[in-house]
Amino acid sequence: MDAENRTTAAVVEAPTKVEELTGSTSRTYKFIKRAFDIVASAVGLVVASPVLLVTIIAIVFEDGASPFFFQPRIGKDCKPFRMVKLRSMRPDAEQILAQLSAEEKEEFSKNFKLKNDPRITKVGHFIRKTSIDELPQLWNVLRGDMSIVGPRPPLLVEEKAYGEHLAKVMSVRPGITGYWQVHGRSETDFSERIELNEYYIDNRSTWLDLKILFATVGVVFGGKGAV
Repeated sequence: MDAENRTTAAVVEAPTKVEELTGSTSRTYKFIKRAFDIVASAVGLVVASPVLLVTIIAIVFEDGASPFFFQPRIGKDCKPFRMVKLRSMRPDAEQILAQLSAEEKEEFSKNFKLKNDPRITKVGHFIRKTSIDELPQLWNVLRGDMSIVGPRPPLLVEEKAYGEHLAKVMSVRPGITGYWQVHGRSETDFSERIELNEYYIDNRSTWLDLKILFATVGVVFGGKGAV
């Protein structure tokens, strides 16, 4: 079983009441956001279907393994859900992770990422740089697990690293893109990621969501901060 498909029975619980941390947002904003999510994800899945099909064929052709993987992530109100992505890592990614050098393991323990990750496939590098690997998450958005814009859903192993910040960051639906992604992405460290996500929680609005969406286009086509 590779690292991306690894599952866990861990139960994630919110350490505090999120209402005390974030206050409330208007019903109008919540309605507009969810309506946009439904329409955008449905249309997006149809429009992106040719890209998805070509990418699926490329992934299977490279190593013959499944093009999809489902990964447990922390969602709204700190409840776990299964996030779907296009597979960008090798089938033996878990074994490769165990064989990392001491320096690489230290890097991974700090940010849960590697700048030069040996687990990523040739196709994986391209679909990560262009964010094509994220397209299947439109299904998560349509289901209501995620939103188009919001904090990225943490891995279950990141729960302790978030500490008391987790309840605030996950008081909303996690997003495909967000404030962190357009302000550095892999170029930021873990503490900066939390700060950027908390800024979004404190200032979220329809206008900010639109600004993030437009900025995401530039990040995707520029490849800045992609991993």
